[in-house]
Amino acid sequence: MPLYLTRFSYTPATWAKLIKNPEDRRAAAKEYIEAAGGKLHGYWYAFGEHDGYNLFEAPDNASMAATALAIGSGGALSSIQTTVLLSVEEAMAAMKKASSIRYRPPGEKG
Repeated sequence: MPLYLTRFSYTPATWAKLIKNPEDRRAAAKEYIEAAGGKLHGYWYAFGEHDGYNLFEAPDNASMAATALAIGSGGALSSIQTTVLLSVEEAMAAMKKASSIRYRPPGEKG
């Protein structure tokens, strides 16, 4: 199954709720992805551009998109971004396929 890296940030109101009543959100994240047939591989908080990161495994892009939409529509996040992760083997296969594609930059005659 494909792996997905999700970056998220909470709203100030959500942080206020978590400060008042601290909660381990890993169980909730696990429940959401399992409902779509996937698996939670990790959940981290961070300093910087995003408040947290999840590593999910899902059956396909539609299943991961459904999970992200369900989480994002709940109102607790100010942002959510998901990146599809490629294995080294998948990246190598893409590189091999790319060698057969003739790209022509804009404005150049082919």
